[in-house]
This record gives sequence, structure tokens and C-alpha cells, in this order.
Amino acid sequence: MSTTETQFNADAIGVPSDPVEFEVTRERIVQYAEATNDTLTPHAEGIYAPPVFAVVPAFEVLAPTMAEVIPPELLMMGVHGEQDFRFHRPIEPGMTLVTRATPIGFAARSSGVTVTVRGQTTLPDGTPIVDQDMTSFVRGATSATSVGETAADHAFDEALRRTEPDATVVQQFDADQTYRYAEASGDPMPIHLDEDVAKAMGLPGIIIHGLCTMAFCSRAVIETACPENPTRLRRLAVRFSKVVQPEQEIITSLWRTGPGELRFETSLVGGAPVIKDGLAEIAG
Repeated sequence: MSTTETQFNADAIGVPSDPVEFEVTRERIVQYAEATNDTLTPHAEGIYAPPVFAVVPAFEVLAPTMAEVIPPELLMMGVHGEQDFRFHRPIEPGMTLVTRATPIGFAARSSGVTVTVRGQTTLPDGTPIVDQDMTSFVRGATSATSVGETAADHAFDEALRRTEPDATVVQQFDADQTYRYAEASGDPMPIHLDEDVAKAMGLPGIIIHGLCTMAFCSRAVIETACPENPTRLRRLAVRFSKVVQPEQEIITSLWRTGPGELRFETSLVGGAPVIKDGLAEIAG
């Protein structure tokens, strides 16, 4: 792929967005749980939100803030590269959440440019709820400089693959998964909903939202590490590697690598990894 030398907007780095408010309802939590096949009782009954639901109140501000940095002509070349959540307390019905997003940096890579935006979601009084770093990878772009911070490292130790995982979890996506997830998450990108558009973008067809795959990973982590209390999950970080399609099966392999720490990788059953560099931190 040829590269394109384009000016990324360094002036936007460190400049926070205006705050965006979101009212959390039990119905919206239940809808998200159903859209991600999450049957854990606290999530399925809407007592508190599944972990990856945290992107929902922030999505309206994260994407436009990312677009403040990426040149308009390259926006369609961006793919979701990484996501890193740090949970301070669970999201519950009745909360009013306030999210601000700040571009923290962009960095030149061998085959593109990464851009990272940090979302901070709080209660109106400033009580922290969740912080999240969303990183986009702009394919084929080049930048003469790197500005600001990069996302925190959560690289997977390759030696783990030579050891037996402590647990494996097999899951399958439904035929209508993307339609349900699009409605529940507020992400209606046509590559997840329209076969012709997806193929025109060079994809094999409709693909699963990356954050939906991450939500499936979160269930595998919780089932392995803290099924009795999902709110013990304090951090969840992944790097998106390959696309997944409806009705495909995935297998998540998990290794306990320290007190309260799990590393994981998710692959197509019998195929290539779709999630790499998975890290989960669990409170004691």
C-alpha cells in the first residue's frame, strides 16, 4: 500500500472536548447485555452495566474528537486499533454520566499512524466512573513527527503461547449480532449492516463490531476470574487484529500471570487471532 504524507493536527493534542451527558437507564443496560449475549445476572437484569457498555455514553464524543486530529481525507482509512478501559466503579441505572474526550497524541508507525483519544467519564460532581483510551490506526499514512503520548503498553508475552492456558472459553456470534449491537451501542457504521458496502470496502462481508468482540472477551475474563462479582474487573485492554463475521466461533485463551492479572488472546476457532495483547486486571 502506498503511503500518504499528510499533516495531522498537532494543535488538537491536549485540548478537551465539550462535555456530553448521558442518562443511564435499566432498559439501555439490558439491551446492551442482550446485544452481546451477556447472561450474567447483574447485567442481564440491568442492575449494573457490562464493562464494555462504558463506550456507549462516550461514543458520541470519542469519534468526533478523533476526527479533530486525523485529516478529513484519511478518515476512511482509520481502523479501530486498540481499546483500554480502566473502571473505577460500575455504571448503574439512574446515573447521569458526563464524558469529555481529549486527543493525547499521534505516532508514526511503519505502515501508518496511530492516534489516541482519552475519554474520561464521571458523575456530574466529578466522581470518576471510567477512563478509556481509544486508538485508531490510519493505514497508509505517514507523519514526519510524533506528538504527545501513546496509549499505555499492554503487550502480550509471546512465550505464553508455548504454555497451556489456564482457561479457554468458546463463543459464537449470532447471525443478527451486528444489527442488535448497532442499535444497542449507537454505532450504525454500514460495514456492520450492509453486505454490499462491506465488500466495497474490501471486506469479506458484514463484520462484527470490534467492541462487540471485546464485550465477548470481557465475558470470558469474568467467567474465568470473577464470576461471583463482575465489578472486580478494573482494567480491560485489547489490540484488534483481524475481522470476525456473524455466525463464526471464537476461542479465548487466558493465562494468569500475576496476582489479579490475566493475559488473553482470542482467535477464530481453528484460525487466526482476532484479539491480541489482551490484559485484564482484577481487584482482590
